[in-house]
Amino acid sequence: MNYKTRRFALVDIIYIIMMIVPICFGMFLKVLTTPLSDGISISGARIYFTLPMPVQNLLITESQVNSAIVMVVLLFFCLYLTHGIRYGVWLKRHHFAEIIVEMCTSLVKNNMGEYFKSFGPFIASILALSALSSLITLFGLFPPTSDINIIAGWAILVFILITYYKMKCGLWEYAKSFANPVLMAPLNIIGEIATPISMAFRHYGNVLSGSVISVLVAAGLQGLSNIVFGALPGFLGEFPFLQVGLPAVLSIYFDIFSGCLQAFIFAMLTMLYIAGGFPLELYEERKKKKAQKCKN
Repeated sequence: MNYKTRRFALVDIIYIIMMIVPICFGMFLKVLTTPLSDGISISGARIYFTLPMPVQNLLITESQVNSAIVMVVLLFFCLYLTHGIRYGVWLKRHHFAEIIVEMCTSLVKNNMGEYFKSFGPFIASILALSALSSLITLFGLFPPTSDINIIAGWAILVFILITYYKMKCGLWEYAKSFANPVLMAPLNIIGEIATPISMAFRHYGNVLSGSVISVLVAAGLQGLSNIVFGALPGFLGEFPFLQVGLPAVLSIYFDIFSGCLQAFIFAMLTMLYIAGGFPLELYEERKKKKAQKCKN
């Protein structure tokens, strides 16, 4: 093994370690800050510390820390997938990266059109960030997607993009779109304001409800196991037999399937709202008129 090969392998190892270390840090921080308690506990994100601010204090919560962990993991995962491409090295993971790019590009073109083909990286980021934010609950970490503040931030960003593309034909055209028809103007305005709210609550509610149901079922099975097997001698009477298996199955559905499904739905709504609100034909006509004026 020559120097370049050893160096390439060393960089790969560093990337893999940097994907593991943030998750281990989050697990260690959770164990360190979680108080001992009896029974079940369903609560929001834990507040780690508070930064004093002029208007309102800034709370550093479990959601923010875990979101940062997710972003660091995704960063080094992307670096690992693409490591070596610029040097002409072609590995199996590079084929996997190519498949991801092609799938995201195809998804954007099919749902948004050719004009928005550059949105591929943005949609891929939404999918990856949302999915991994839900999946980290498999490591015992609080999922940021169970915090309405995190999802509301994503929804507001998407709403800004929706409004930006709706206003590309001018402020007057954007204002006229609410009066089509005139009698529906109040409902159209309410519907516009409700867009980020509905996106945020749909994603947040589905993820949070899954976590709550999993905890309640696990607690119920523990109580039922004590009733059914409590008469057994020794540790057998205390062992939660009924908790073995079913909570894991529920975790597969709520944490993996439902989490990934909600990520896909959020990305689809993002594409449909942005592309559906952009008057492409009107924009092209406006560009042609401007070009003609410049020539004259």
